Amino acid sequence: MNKKYKKLALSIVLDAFGFIPIPFLDFAWAPLSAYLMTRMYKGKEGKIAGIISFVEEILPLDVIPTFTIMWIYTYVVNKEKTEEIIEI
Repeated sequence: MNKKYKKLALSIVLDAFGFIPIPFLDFAWAPLSAYLMTRMYKGKEGKIAGIISFVEEILPLDVIPTFTIMWIYTYVVNKEKTEEIIEI
């Protein structure tokens, strides 16, 4: 399996975990999800996505698939830039 599709699978799993409606779990999951987001997606985009992920998880907005949206942004919307980075 291609590296980017492994990242997609992991993104889906992490989003599914974030959907679990356990109130006190959100306080532990929010900083962890932000950290994981910045490790999975580098640069300015990853930092911004980490902040969004933290806010989304700490608030009762657990229906937004943040990791999957970031994967789509990275590999579909911003495809040209990603391909340039891979080629270098």
